[in-house]
Amino acid sequence: MSLIFLLLPWGATVEAYDLPLAIVYSDSLISTMRTVRGIKSGIDRKKNNVKFYEYLITSDQSEIEKRVSEIRELNPRLILTVGSFATKEISDRIKNKPIIFSAVLYPETSGFIKSKRNPGGKITGASLDIPPNIQYNYFKQVISNLKKIGVLYSDETANLIPPAKAIAQESGLELIAVKIDTEKDIPAALEKLRRMTDGIWSLADKKIFSQSSTRFILLNTLRNGIPFMGFSRNLVESGALFALDFDYKDIGRQAGRIALKVLEGENPAKIRVEVPSLIWFHYNEKTARHINIQIPEDLVAIAKEVYR
Repeated sequence: MSLIFLLLPWGATVEAYDLPLAIVYSDSLISTMRTVRGIKSGIDRKKNNVKFYEYLITSDQSEIEKRVSEIRELNPRLILTVGSFATKEISDRIKNKPIIFSAVLYPETSGFIKSKRNPGGKITGASLDIPPNIQYNYFKQVISNLKKIGVLYSDETANLIPPAKAIAQESGLELIAVKIDTEKDIPAALEKLRRMTDGIWSLADKKIFSQSSTRFILLNTLRNGIPFMGFSRNLVESGALFALDFDYKDIGRQAGRIALKVLEGENPAKIRVEVPSLIWFHYNEKTARHINIQIPEDLVAIAKEVYR
């Protein structure tokens, strides 16, 4: 069989039976590589003429521009990004190609989309946002008499609070949110939540959870016997009572399925952003004993990781 080549606008050539797709990421962490494998498996099952081109970008702006130039030369049908950094750098520079992101937390707050239901523009994808109602339901299973939960937030996560309060009310809970302007506000905020709530929920807010403040929050909640739900399994390993986590390969598969829809002609602006469908429960047994909390047997049975 003879090969036919297409001349691309920028002079690059690809085999005619190849469907070029670009995958862009900014590190080689296990979670990132699992996401990439998920993307490929999600697409390969349906498309046998796809060729993936992978691009690693760093914080070096000249290197980013070089990678962007290479992607433009490739002229892929669409671009798949992994993580917030890669998504921002590519979406800021390439406006004429559909972008399918994955492993992105709070894509609305990051400004990538208008809303999960109607992303807008040429971008959509698979986020890391576990819906609040699911998080609240797990919290209620862990703390059977849970009525009031607290949360710390800053300007960076303020837009998440109103819907979180509404969903809490629907779940039979009251969410008490305390704003943090500087890390100096954290001790008083935790004392307020200790007096007013039955447990503390958390948002992945980098303005609040620095290395030192995270350590303080974990020690404070432990010493005061406050059930603290972390936003990642890393917090559970460090002393939070429990957290929910996701399977990165499954996140990648979700992004791959969205990419297939775009390749089949659907408008990415109208493809709803996916949220994690495979959720893992992690808990800290030592913390549970210290604050006299009995993790229900049905949750113990399904726990992905137990930290002792």
